[in-house]
Amino acid sequence: MTHRPNDPAAEIERLVRAVEERMIAVRRDLHAHPETGFDTIRTAAIVAGELRGLGLTPKTGVGRTGVVAEITGGRPGPCLILRADMDALPIHEETGLPFASTIPGKMHACGHDLHTASLLGAAAALVQLAPTLAGTVRLIFQPAEETQDSGAAAMVADGAADGVDMAIAFHNRPEHPVGQISLNRGASTASSDEFRVVLHGKSGHAARPHAAIDPIIGAAHVLTQLQTVISREMDPALSAVLTVGHIEGGATQNIIPDSCMFEGTVRCRSPESRDLAEAAFRRICMGAAAGLNLRAEVDYTRGAPPLMNDDAMITRTAEALSAQFGAPTLVEPGSSFGAEDFSYFSERVPSVQIFIGSGQPGRADRVHNSNYQPDEGCIAQSAIALTRMATEFLA
Repeated sequence: MTHRPNDPAAEIERLVRAVEERMIAVRRDLHAHPETGFDTIRTAAIVAGELRGLGLTPKTGVGRTGVVAEITGGRPGPCLILRADMDALPIHEETGLPFASTIPGKMHACGHDLHTASLLGAAAALVQLAPTLAGTVRLIFQPAEETQDSGAAAMVADGAADGVDMAIAFHNRPEHPVGQISLNRGASTASSDEFRVVLHGKSGHAARPHAAIDPIIGAAHVLTQLQTVISREMDPALSAVLTVGHIEGGATQNIIPDSCMFEGTVRCRSPESRDLAEAAFRRICMGAAAGLNLRAEVDYTRGAPPLMNDDAMITRTAEALSAQFGAPTLVEPGSSFGAEDFSYFSERVPSVQIFIGSGQPGRADRVHNSNYQPDEGCIAQSAIALTRMATEFLA
């Protein structure tokens, strides 16, 4: 592809490649010292130090352990968030890499170390390009993406999204090779809600069930009926997932217990289907239990909402990245029922999430795996993509 005369592609590439070695070094340091949840204290300190080295003034302790810094453009304009997550997972690493985790039971198995290093690389490039920008880039380094207690929600509560007009997030994708970028129209990820239901009956001898009220039989009926929320109440175009992952009742074979508990998750890809699923879930649990002379105790907790991509931003992003890399950017319908708490930003301002290929040749890696080994070539690729998107949205 021939770049237009004022196309910044070559300059962005040059600026990022100049700091690529540093980005890889930072990534390996973070990988060897993973921190989970909100305990990203060392990680945040490293991030803040790198930002100060770029001449920026980072604010730490945002959303408990998040870091925020701003790059001010040469002209007035909107405020754009670029966000990376920093936390690792409670997984014991089995890669055997020279820079493998030194912390037993903790590992960067989702690539958030890649994300953090990539955003630092984009920051280095954007500092140099700041005079050409019309507006402000707000850099968000977020803890606790992998936990139900959301770091994004905590940072939003601390003002990280105040005064913002647009937001961008990214994630490595090992299913695709380095060099392939994709994005979704509509929902990029699903909501993540959790439930815990206790059915209360009356205990008794297993040989005299008529003298008891059996909560295990009740749970079996309720679980069967709950599957009709998806198959018979949900519009197929607004599909959802309802999974029970744990059930527990009784302690021995000859006693009908007083109660039976089950818990699981509901994932939805639109706010409308999320509301419908919760209402139907509560109705079925309470109604089925009452019909069997049981009392239902329902605890339904909403987590991250669905991450909805802004359609206009998707179009502009695809055009900018295609121009930067000289190849069409893959735009697909959304299909993932995974969750991503960047959605706490996307429900406030127009947003987009992109996926950067991170697969190594000859491997078939997946995230959240103890042997996850992404290709470090995705770090510079991500930094270049983020820098190009920022120059497009703040042109």
